[in-house]
Amino acid sequence: MCIAVFLWQSHPLYPLLLFLNRDEYHKRATEALRWWEDGETMGGRDLVGGGTWLGCTRHGRLAFLTNFRETSSFPDAKSRGDLPLRYLQSQKSPAEFAEEIQEEVSLYNGFNLVVAHVLSKSMVYITNRPRHGDKLVTPVSPGIHVLSNANLDSPWPKCLRLREGFKQLLADNEGGEFPVKTMVEEVMTDTVKDQEPELPHVFTPETEYHLSSIFVDMLRPAGRYGTRSISALSIKSHGEVSFYERHLEQADDSWKEHTQHFVVQNQSFV
Repeated sequence: MCIAVFLWQSHPLYPLLLFLNRDEYHKRATEALRWWEDGETMGGRDLVGGGTWLGCTRHGRLAFLTNFRETSSFPDAKSRGDLPLRYLQSQKSPAEFAEEIQEEVSLYNGFNLVVAHVLSKSMVYITNRPRHGDKLVTPVSPGIHVLSNANLDSPWPKCLRLREGFKQLLADNEGGEFPVKTMVEEVMTDTVKDQEPELPHVFTPETEYHLSSIFVDMLRPAGRYGTRSISALSIKSHGEVSFYERHLEQADDSWKEHTQHFVVQNQSFV
């Protein structure tokens, strides 16, 4: 189901810092982080639906997705992982893309989607499960945001823990280089769980309990489920991108990690 924390346009060194845990069934076929065949798009790939949960391009486009936690779903719904890919492979601005898909959001099960273009300092949040009175599309303001399986910045306890852990590391480093590995190893792997009164009460209390940690590992009726990968994406003010992924290998249940580096092309970050 995933959880992400990100810092947008409010750091002297990083226009964007993003950390995302992807939660999925261990048996679901997945491809690790790499450059895709088009040579422009980078990300992991869901080999069942063909899309991605997090990706970026050489030209400063970024998209990531989480599912919305709900008790019912449509078996014939379109694959949500196709939405980030469509944005990454388009030439539209975040706002233009959001407008394009508004008429079709009912064809998908519940989702949260963030699309951004770092060069133009534009980021929007799109959901087909808005809170009462909210819009489907909202510009994302500068600052720290957390996205899990409810609306953006919903105060679930795991989201508040993630925000505070991230905020503390930012404060400890006072605008300098951010300790990505520390964030991955100490915050994104946190297994602290919540007690029953604090849970969202969407699923059964037992299921909610196991889903209430930042790093998830549990058995569900359909098999082992939990955090399959931890991603860290940083973009510096001069355009240098570092995309780190620690992922669980399906073949031998071991954790592997690697990092891709590149510089955003064609425009400067002035």
